[in-house]
Amino acid sequence: MCLALAALAATPAPAPVFVATERFTLAWTHSIEKVRWEEDYAVVRAPEGRVELRALSARVRGSAAGMEPAPDAVLKDGWYSYTPPGLRQPAALRLSRSEFTADYELCTGGQCHALSQWLKSDGGVTVVTACEGSATR
Repeated sequence: MCLALAALAATPAPAPVFVATERFTLAWTHSIEKVRWEEDYAVVRAPEGRVELRALSARVRGSAAGMEPAPDAVLKDGWYSYTPPGLRQPAALRLSRSEFTADYELCTGGQCHALSQWLKSDGGVTVVTACEGSATR
């Protein structure tokens, strides 16, 4: 997968960062409700040969105002788990990052680390895409 900053027009964006993984979990804590969310993704090769993201599953640790679990969610061990509705193959994930909230966590191989371990935040949007391993540093 690749991580890139969606730079402001006047600011050149740094090169995308390649993270060698075929599966990952994106996790965050809602800034107001303090509820943890996790979404699982895979980087897969489409029949046409290109690589793409595929949403596999999601879970939320409880519920809160404006954060109701999906209608098909199942509550187990305090987590509402479900299959993400709608677009299952997003072209990109656009993550708003701010100095005023905790950073997203990227989990690979059973280890979770702040997204800033791979790519520092510029206080704007970070874009996650599927990419070939040779595409970036």
